[in-house]
Amino acid sequence: MKSTISSIFILALGGIICALMPAASGTPQSEIAGRWDLTIGTGASTYPSWLEVTQKDGRLAGRFVGKVGSARPVKQMEFANSQLDFSLPPQYENFKGSITFTATLAGDEIKGTTRGEDGTLPFVGVRAPALPRNPAPNWGKPINLFNGKTMSGWKLKNPKLPDGWKIVNGVMENHMPSSDIVSEQQFMDFKLHLEFNVAAKSNSGVYLRGRYEVQIQDDYGKPAESHFIGGLYGFIDPVVNAAKKAQEWQSYDVTLLGRWVTVVLNGRTVIDNKEIPGITGGALHSREGEPGPLMLQGDHGDVFFRKLVLTPVEKE
Repeated sequence: MKSTISSIFILALGGIICALMPAASGTPQSEIAGRWDLTIGTGASTYPSWLEVTQKDGRLAGRFVGKVGSARPVKQMEFANSQLDFSLPPQYENFKGSITFTATLAGDEIKGTTRGEDGTLPFVGVRAPALPRNPAPNWGKPINLFNGKTMSGWKLKNPKLPDGWKIVNGVMENHMPSSDIVSEQQFMDFKLHLEFNVAAKSNSGVYLRGRYEVQIQDDYGKPAESHFIGGLYGFIDPVVNAAKKAQEWQSYDVTLLGRWVTVVLNGRTVIDNKEIPGITGGALHSREGEPGPLMLQGDHGDVFFRKLVLTPVEKE
């Protein structure tokens, strides 16, 4: 009888101790959770993508950014034995099946294959850097990225596409068909003043570090939304639509510190110190820890620029 009572007492005491002990900090799902900068394909034909894996109530979900377009939700993911599997609907109607991903986690890297519009391709991903905001930046001298006379300091993103860019009366004009253009200089943290004029029903954008698109579009009178003017494309909604009508000159004042962005459109703060989750569709590459150029979108419609002044943060 004493033995039975002692056994019951020990079991009860063990249960109390276990209840009081903190839970293990890691779970299999937490190993894969986070943001991942992806590179898809091989050789010269690679392109950047981005993946976010979130964990809630023992389930995994997330968001994915492909070659182009917006961040798309991934409603369910499976992760077991260091292998991640997920799929999402096709981005384009001409591909009828699901886009699938299978990857193996090894430390802070994932490797695998994806099958989608471009066939079956390998990919590799690394954990995205934190990129904290510098609270006291040391601003350098402003750099005039457009001299009003030539396209000096800019190059076509894709030299094989038509060049619709020219200078007319001190204005940088872009007419379709055309290509995006990329600044020859690269930057990390900066302030940017940009004056632009977008044609009716036209679409453009400025890519910060070549990776994060602030939308430029004919959106006067539309709702304030990330895919419209003033938004960080697909990620951050502006608090108000401060757009002017098409064919009127407008201005952006953008501050990028780490992955934290403030956007002022026509004198109104529409994004106030918000974190950019990851790259947007159409980015040059996914190496978020590196400096990058400015990129002006020129393959979606007619757009005009007359001022591009960037003030970089100097290294201490």
